[in-house]
Amino acid sequence: MAKTFSMDDITILHEDNSVLVVVKPQNIPSQGDKSGDADMLTLLKQYVKDKYNKPGNAYLGLVHRLDRPTGGVMVFAKNSKAAERLSKQIVGGEMTKQYLTAVLNCPKEKKGSLVNYLKKNALTNTVYVATVGDHNAKRAELSYEVLENYSDVVSLVKVQLGTGRSHQIRVQFSTIGCPVFGDARYGGDVLAKGHNLALWAYRLEFNHPVSKERMVFVAYPPEKEPWTRFNVAKYVENFSDSDDCEQDGVPLYVNPVTSENLQ
Repeated sequence: MAKTFSMDDITILHEDNSVLVVVKPQNIPSQGDKSGDADMLTLLKQYVKDKYNKPGNAYLGLVHRLDRPTGGVMVFAKNSKAAERLSKQIVGGEMTKQYLTAVLNCPKEKKGSLVNYLKKNALTNTVYVATVGDHNAKRAELSYEVLENYSDVVSLVKVQLGTGRSHQIRVQFSTIGCPVFGDARYGGDVLAKGHNLALWAYRLEFNHPVSKERMVFVAYPPEKEPWTRFNVAKYVENFSDSDDCEQDGVPLYVNPVTSENLQ
């Protein structure tokens, strides 16, 4: 039976007049879909409405999404001006998102980039690698670094997306023989039946839409298989890999606590 989510399942990392930054649990939609299940946007709108006693519908802007089986950090805009400015940061590359994933096997190259052209089959909701020039095929690019390997069975990998295609990380790693742990759709459940997808949006950086302050948010993945095989904390709070690492005093917001100044 599918879990019914509530605000009790959502961790709030930061909230002010312009933004609401939260940790999305796995297996909840970012916004309402045909399933009719509880979703992040609806729950958070109700939270804002209740907290501030707002009449009518509370405004909350969805500026980016995470796939339903993926968990991690998300930012929502609390007014239209903040939504506009955050959206511009996404387009301009000022907002950066990094993922942790555990994949079966180990990529041959410990550090590299993957470039493919992807197409989506709307009937089966699956994505596959197409050829250059294929009708409706979209270029997909990511860079990655293997952080740890567990007995050549499963590897912890950090991923930076260059594009934001549907199922991109899952399909591109499956294509090189390293499907995401627990991913039944793309061959990653051979050793991991019944486990959640091991894909986690662990780090989000952006400039505050009003103060322009650079903000860094990180969230640990669940303390479950396969994450417990690795020293995840070593990488999650490693501030040296920030896009803005020269600013040593930038606050780092970590669930469930805030590291005021990570040097």
